[in-house]
Amino acid sequence: MSDKNVKVPVPEINEESRPFWDATAEGKLLVKKCADCGEYHYYPRSICPFCMSDNTEWRQSTGKGTVYTYSVMRRSSSPYCIAYVTLDEGITMMTSIINVDFDKIKIGMEVHVSFVDTGEGCALPYFTAA
Repeated sequence: MSDKNVKVPVPEINEESRPFWDATAEGKLLVKKCADCGEYHYYPRSICPFCMSDNTEWRQSTGKGTVYTYSVMRRSSSPYCIAYVTLDEGITMMTSIINVDFDKIKIGMEVHVSFVDTGEGCALPYFTAA
């Protein structure tokens, strides 16, 4: 996503995910951690997918991770890269890789979060080379 003319999509925000999106506007990546089983999970939701506990809490992520897998879409007016990134906290999230030469992206590449403002009070957590 290097084309500045590409419109950044605005996520649908609900009460369960609002703290996550509010934090993105401040340049923070939040993830949920279960206070009962100790597992981190993503996407933002109040029920732990591992033990079904509702005893979950927001934690700030380091924003660092590695590329688990990726795909570059070149048959587009604006080529882009979608990827799964495994964060230092152990969770894997689907995202986009930006501001990187797509030919240099590799599985295992170290990345860090880079927020792209939607213009609507939140930002999308994309990743770039560390």
